[in-house]
Amino acid sequence: MDSEQLEENVLKALDEIRPFLQSDGGDISLLSIEDGKLVKVQLQGACVGCSVNQMTLRSGVEMTIKKHAPQIEEVINIEA
Repeated sequence: MDSEQLEENVLKALDEIRPFLQSDGGDISLLSIEDGKLVKVQLQGACVGCSVNQMTLRSGVEMTIKKHAPQIEEVINIEA
């Protein structure tokens, strides 16, 4: 899978999870994909100060991204 296709798949995954984040007053944006394995995102809005955002990141965001792009090994949140 080329980097353009990979980015498209990651964005598709984020679009899939975005409504759940927005329903809680949050959002997410893709910052970068490094070495085809590491995705850097930024949680926004209510997600920034949420006490369960690491759980959301692992069980929601990372799982959804890996479903669309299995070669991704890790998803990390970069705080603003």
